[in-house]
Amino acid sequence: MNKKKVAILGATGMVGQRFATLLSDHPWFEVVCLAASPRSAGKTYEEALGGRWKLDVPMPAAFADMVVGDVSKVDEIAGQVDFVFSAVDMKKDEIRAIEEAYAKAETPVVSNNSAHRWTPDVPMLIPEINPQHADVIPFQKKRLGTTRGFIAVKPNCSIQSYTPALAAWQAFRPVRLCVSTYQAISGAGKNFESWPEMIGNVIPYIGGEEEKSEKEPLKIFGSLRDGVIVPAEGPLITSQCIRIPVLNGHTASVFVDFAEKASKEELIEALVNFTGEPQRLRLPSAPEHFIQYLEDDTRPQVTLDVNYERGMGVSIGRLRPDTMFDYKFVGLSHNTLRGAAGGAVEAAELLCAYGYFD
Repeated sequence: MNKKKVAILGATGMVGQRFATLLSDHPWFEVVCLAASPRSAGKTYEEALGGRWKLDVPMPAAFADMVVGDVSKVDEIAGQVDFVFSAVDMKKDEIRAIEEAYAKAETPVVSNNSAHRWTPDVPMLIPEINPQHADVIPFQKKRLGTTRGFIAVKPNCSIQSYTPALAAWQAFRPVRLCVSTYQAISGAGKNFESWPEMIGNVIPYIGGEEEKSEKEPLKIFGSLRDGVIVPAEGPLITSQCIRIPVLNGHTASVFVDFAEKASKEELIEALVNFTGEPQRLRLPSAPEHFIQYLEDDTRPQVTLDVNYERGMGVSIGRLRPDTMFDYKFVGLSHNTLRGAAGGAVEAAELLCAYGYFD
């Protein structure tokens, strides 16, 4: 396979940095352009960052001297690449406009941003769960008037720690959930150096997260009808989202009711045997085992389990009957790998395997 040439839009932010680390030696994709705001354009990547590298892994040496492009110069960047990853930091209406501009320039966009998640003909992909939603892309291209250009997105990072369990349990028909998520500071694009007030602190509010946690799984489980993705009617989800002093890893405490009776053993078997298209296609970023179940009551833990399957797997533990709901459990996922850049890279690999970048 000839490598697809890609650009990272918003390359200087935390998610853009994570894209850079994941793509520096990717077997299918070659980064030929790093783009950011006009104030960073014209500088080398290292100069544009200005000491603001936020990850706990080093900046890829291959990108340090790459001159950063201006993300607003759509035609100039689109002319260099087969598709782009988007992690731009702008107002939501500006993100919608610039991602659509790239798509209309016949350049597919795989976005980490939330701006197009509720555009009805834009697929919001967790590749193990809803790869069939890619079938909406021809309808989107017809609306945009494009031959190659389209937008695909990945969902919010917080839902990754429990939505895979719901997918594994579809045969038992989850109908009602109460979810509390305990979210790492990197989900806000921060580390402890840039957000020292989070050390030893808990903030019981994250703007917009609860609505995303309650609604986005319904689009994931939705169906393609009349050229759009129609969200599922259930399960009914209520949530509460809390910021905690952890660098990476979103934990979820979940209570769930099912329409069909299930034993604990049946539920665990469904989790550990769950697999999907990324595993069948052997995509480069796909975890060999998407979900692990941990019998130890003290697991999953961020320090022990957040990097399961290179941060692309999901860890579930403490599944047990509840006095008000049928069951309760704890989930954990890596928010900047599975939940952000890594999930977007896996989605791009799926779309590539399906021929959408040809």
